[in-house]
Amino acid sequence: MSAYDFSAHISELAQADQLRARRLVSSAQDASMVIDGQRVLSFASNDYLGLANHPQVVEATTRALKKYGLGAGASHMVTGHMAPHEELEERLAKHVGMPRALLFGSGYAANLGIMSALAGRGDVIFADKLNHACLNDGAQLSRATVTRYPHNDVAKLRTLLAQWRESGCISGSSVRNGARIVIATDAVFSMDGDVAPVPELLELAEEYDAMLVLDDAHGFGVLGYRGRGVLEHFNMIGTGKKPANDRIVYMATLGKAIGGYGAFVAGNEDMVDWIMQSARTYLFSTATPPAIAAGCIAALNIMAEDHQRRRHLRMLIDFFSDSLKLQFARMPFSQTAIQPIIIGNNTTTLQFAELLRERHFLVPAIRPPTVPQGTSRLRVSLSSNHVADDVFDLITAITDIEVTLLGSK
Repeated sequence: MSAYDFSAHISELAQADQLRARRLVSSAQDASMVIDGQRVLSFASNDYLGLANHPQVVEATTRALKKYGLGAGASHMVTGHMAPHEELEERLAKHVGMPRALLFGSGYAANLGIMSALAGRGDVIFADKLNHACLNDGAQLSRATVTRYPHNDVAKLRTLLAQWRESGCISGSSVRNGARIVIATDAVFSMDGDVAPVPELLELAEEYDAMLVLDDAHGFGVLGYRGRGVLEHFNMIGTGKKPANDRIVYMATLGKAIGGYGAFVAGNEDMVDWIMQSARTYLFSTATPPAIAAGCIAALNIMAEDHQRRRHLRMLIDFFSDSLKLQFARMPFSQTAIQPIIIGNNTTTLQFAELLRERHFLVPAIRPPTVPQGTSRLRVSLSSNHVADDVFDLITAITDIEVTLLGSK
């Protein structure tokens, strides 16, 4: 097969049930949506707090659109850094208890920029084996030596750090004297919904003079009383003028619980300034539209003050995890809006998702390489826009289909 025979490569994906297809959405983000011409209950969105179509958010975005126009026109370092961007950075930093925040165009761009700014050739990065692709890609692009530790295995990470300190190398790769050490992890893992052991990781960062990069894309807005994310969850919020710990490099996205688009990194003044000066994905990208920043400010206000949204989401999470009783599939513990149902086989997982679709439920089938081989799953994403009856109906459908589909295999 020729390396340029892309049709053959696509056929291979199809035969392995790993081919992906886009869905056409013709309604606003909500619990009930029109997707591919069909009205469905969506359990597929990351709009965890239902803010993407909130009237106050739409109004703030519209006002800014009329004032500033559509695009920012240039990168932040040229003429693209506008008043809504500046205000949003200040508000985000304050919300997560950090001295400073820096906006990026996306979570992917943020992690590519962060990792390559913090580490380079001769440095070393220790990364959780289930980290999101953008953390992995950022680590590789940094040209640092990268080693991946077993998922959430603090003891194994300690052993790897101790081996590095003793020998000065990782897997035979030499590390320069005075090397920077970075520990990088998802704060909430996007496919499992579990939370990283952040306090224990920070202890290791202190002991081994390392930076701790936390990707809190799925925890920001959801965890903590005020939605301040994994740092509030573990009572690690700083004063604003000073972070809880200077080693923390905190990243979160604005396209999930905030309901907008973009991402930010927050931390101590010097670290954030260094990322601004050196992250190529920041320096060489056009700034996000100022109207989006204005909408995110409005969403942040709601997120911080409307505690009922998080209380309702927490109730739905508990209801779903306590009420769904599986006989054949497996549902790992998750205290977040991400509830995985692991089936294993690609074909069966796709069949399960299609049977749910026939009942007007949209639950995505997640397959390798997004997840490890043999762990294909349904990924249920709960939102505060759902009501208890929505979740009850989904539980009923999953229970019926599981017995019919998996019981016969």
